[in-house]
Amino acid sequence: MTTPPRVDGRTARSERTRNAIVDAHLRLISEGDLRPTADRIAKLAGVSLRALWSHFADMEALMTASGQRVLEQRDESYQPVPADLPLAERIAAYCEQRARLLEEIGPAARASALKEPFSAGLQHYRKLHVARVRDELTTTFPTEIGQDEELLDALTSVSQWPTWSTWRDVMEMSVESAEAALHRTVAALLTGLSPAGR
Repeated sequence: MTTPPRVDGRTARSERTRNAIVDAHLRLISEGDLRPTADRIAKLAGVSLRALWSHFADMEALMTASGQRVLEQRDESYQPVPADLPLAERIAAYCEQRARLLEEIGPAARASALKEPFSAGLQHYRKLHVARVRDELTTTFPTEIGQDEELLDALTSVSQWPTWSTWRDVMEMSVESAEAALHRTVAALLTGLSPAGR
């Protein structure tokens, strides 16, 4: 008779506490507190500062864990666009999804921008997000992109948070207007024509 493995209660509690701290960190950021203090995070998580620092050596470690969580949430939210759809449908579906994903990561991306130049962990997760977008593009538009690295670079750049942030935060465009700008740019790059000119 096989004995089922025992769950270490202390390990489970530690994982719950760690998750609660990351949850609290991301919740504060989503509510507009882009630089939440350890004290505010601990209070929202319902733990002591000592518990927070026993799970994370410093704020860099906490930001890195939060970056991992955001990437995991992005992966869960992503839905592949079938590559056999007509090009116009693929462009529309790709841009709609990119707009949704960029809005979802928006609060975390804004907070990360403040710390990223000084955080190796956040720089690492930025590169992973870029890699995810390149994968999306090459699987959604395999024939159109082919081996054209310049085209892939251009499409990747316009699909990233800095471009979206310029439209949404600097130019104060609505989600719909920003998505339309993304659609027009992606369509122009893939077809050589603007949507109106096709």
